[in-house]
Amino acid sequence: MPKVNSLGHVGVHVRDIERSVAFYRDILGLQVSDRSPRGAVFMTAQDRSVEHHELLLAPGRNDQGNVNVLQQISFRCATLKDVKDFYKVFVDNHVPINRVVSHGNTVSIYAQDPDGNSVEVYWPSGVDVPQPFGKPMDLNKSESAIREQLNEILKEWEQSTQR
Repeated sequence: MPKVNSLGHVGVHVRDIERSVAFYRDILGLQVSDRSPRGAVFMTAQDRSVEHHELLLAPGRNDQGNVNVLQQISFRCATLKDVKDFYKVFVDNHVPINRVVSHGNTVSIYAQDPDGNSVEVYWPSGVDVPQPFGKPMDLNKSESAIREQLNEILKEWEQSTQR
């Protein structure tokens, strides 16, 4: 049986295309790789020769914000420092933050894009922790203190699985 080997991209209908482009470009650092004559915008975190787009923003969302269409869009970061830096960027730009958590296997920030969609930025810890699992994290601390906080969370998890 054939199988896919990765997710190519996600397309999202948005209310205000330029406001959404600004968020994903200026806050998350994606770049516009193309624009469609019909108003859609293709965005990527990669060089477009590597991955043309991971996110497609399309005009046409016409709800009043009271519809849950999308559970979340998650963006992987290369380092814990990147996640910590995103926390500061979100705070400085008044991006609504829903929660800051470790899932054991990640350190994650859940915030909201301009349409209220949940956007996660995360760093994988390299530890396989069964889900669901989540413990609050404080990203105002130094990177070494955040790592220690993560180590304490993982130590508590290991002890709870040995009972």
